[in-house]
Amino acid sequence: MIKNFIVFIALLFSTLITNAQLLQDKSAFTRQDTLRGSITPEREWWDLTYYHLDIEIKPDEKFISGKNSIQYKVLKPSKVMQIDLQSPMEIIKVLQDGKELKINHQGNAHFITLTKNQNIGEVNSIEVHYKGQPKEAKRAPWDGGFSWKKDQNGKHFIATSCQGLGASVWWPNKDHMYDEVDSMLISVTNPKGLMNVSNGRLKALMDNGNNTITSHWFVNNPINNYGVNVNIGDYVNFSEVYKGEKGDLDMDYWVLKDNLEKAKEHFKDAPKMMKAFEHWFGPYPFYEDSFKLVEVPYLGMEHQSSVTYGNQYKKGYLGNDLSQTGWGLKFDFIIIHEAGHEWFANNITYKDAADMWIHEGFTAYSENLFLDYYYGKEASADYVIGTRANIQNDKPIIGTYNVNNEGSSDMYYKGANMLHTLRQLVEDDVLWREILRGLNTEFYHQTVTTKQIEDYMSKMTKKDMTAFFNQYLRDIRIPTLEYKIENNELKFRYVDIVKNFDMPIEVEINGKSEWIFPSSQWKTKPIKTSDFKVDRDYYIEVNKI
Repeated sequence: MIKNFIVFIALLFSTLITNAQLLQDKSAFTRQDTLRGSITPEREWWDLTYYHLDIEIKPDEKFISGKNSIQYKVLKPSKVMQIDLQSPMEIIKVLQDGKELKINHQGNAHFITLTKNQNIGEVNSIEVHYKGQPKEAKRAPWDGGFSWKKDQNGKHFIATSCQGLGASVWWPNKDHMYDEVDSMLISVTNPKGLMNVSNGRLKALMDNGNNTITSHWFVNNPINNYGVNVNIGDYVNFSEVYKGEKGDLDMDYWVLKDNLEKAKEHFKDAPKMMKAFEHWFGPYPFYEDSFKLVEVPYLGMEHQSSVTYGNQYKKGYLGNDLSQTGWGLKFDFIIIHEAGHEWFANNITYKDAADMWIHEGFTAYSENLFLDYYYGKEASADYVIGTRANIQNDKPIIGTYNVNNEGSSDMYYKGANMLHTLRQLVEDDVLWREILRGLNTEFYHQTVTTKQIEDYMSKMTKKDMTAFFNQYLRDIRIPTLEYKIENNELKFRYVDIVKNFDMPIEVEINGKSEWIFPSSQWKTKPIKTSDFKVDRDYYIEVNKI
């Protein structure tokens, strides 16, 4: 038991963040951080409408070459456009209407001087030609880039992962989350005998006659840059049609051929996931692009309509239960968590990396909603409360804006427990489900801010949630209920709270459930027993004086 716990803790601290780059505590920011993380003047004047990423990948050389055709709508006149591409990748040239344009390189940001007039409302395009050996992932997906691996038969097994680090680590684009491209064509040429799987639907597979093939994948829906992926391997495919809320949904599975039979059994969690999450969150947001689960040589990530999987065909997180309750071994963590991001990350996307909790808090919470759907509320509560042991309360969940800075890794399980607490305050599970589904309708295929989410939830609950969100998102302290019982009187108050925090909580007095309404001031309540217990579903500390 102790040995297993030590193994679990070591695993937890090394790999808890399951779908983002390493979250580093950074207090000093550079000009490069600002160029990457802010809506610069060279970004704001144009709106992305379409990408055609057309590249060749040479695995033996770990080399990429090709171009990205970027179509955009002019919002206001300007002549300078910012395109992002990270070293050691190199922009060879940029063309508009066949004419080569001047480029001012400033680190990973490249400023293109346009020669033609950019008139409001026009839709124009540029071609960015590039090449190079992209950053190799050291520990994907946390320290991402390209994973150049081999399968057990010695064949190339390749994948991309770049959240946080940025999609510009391997292809040129407008690398800021606020502006998602409306649709996209991904054309990838690779050696014959291997298959590339990317986002959206496969529109054509062409034999080039020179021992290479080109796959063309079309993404019909808006997609964030880091969601775009390339996965190349000795793949085989199997599929099923899921009868979903919006009709027939194609669910495709791409796995290494030696794992086919294993995958057919293990991936039964995928349609179970779809059933539970359509119940809680509403229809899968990308029916037009299908749903795919793709085996990769790293743990996995939430690439839109092309969710990647590397959990070794085990239940839990690599066979471990992050809640230490047993409930975490009832499902494959990567299938459930990463697919949950289709609603929170890919459908509803943060505008600024500081608000990454919108992705991770709701998706960590989706794990226990999956359990709720199949095993009930008590199982769900056991799980999410069990994950509190993983919370560090080291820094606020929300990061620093406009410099591509993520907040604390507590965005996962502190975020989940915040939402679990909020469910108790709503006191109406029908309404709670309406709120979760409503978020995915109100902000369908949009990029959002924390304020938009807060305002929506306050409106739907008819409660001013300002202090609640300030407490859990912007402060590292956990509300502490202090109480004492003497002379047939219960005295109680909150400490370690932000201004105006007065969250009511459910308590049990002599076996009977009732509400109390603590604030920063001492309050009293007649009580004829010392049998007093606070409901475990509220994420607070309790201190008996």
